[in-house]
Amino acid sequence: MSKFSLAYSGPMADDVFKALADPTRRMILDGLAERSGQTLFEICGRLAMRHGRTLSRQAVSQHLAVLESAGLVECRREGRYKFHDLNPEPLRHVTERWTRPETGESTP
Repeated sequence: MSKFSLAYSGPMADDVFKALADPTRRMILDGLAERSGQTLFEICGRLAMRHGRTLSRQAVSQHLAVLESAGLVECRREGRYKFHDLNPEPLRHVTERWTRPETGESTP
């Protein structure tokens, strides 16, 4: 197996690429990159104000569930509020194959 095929294989990589395939999910990630720790209400408001996307809370929740299952978003509860934080680690894991310098060694 070549080093390039590893970046495209496995459930985690598949989930990351699936999550990034949707433009609304990319907009959500952009918003969380600007300011992490947003509630569902804040995310919906940002989508409407900055991108003209008026989606129901249920639709945004479904997008967040996909991002969370890919590991790109982490949720934490504080009292009755649920905050969403960006987790860039899955992106680093997928992209490190193309961004790290060549060592001359092949990865199994």
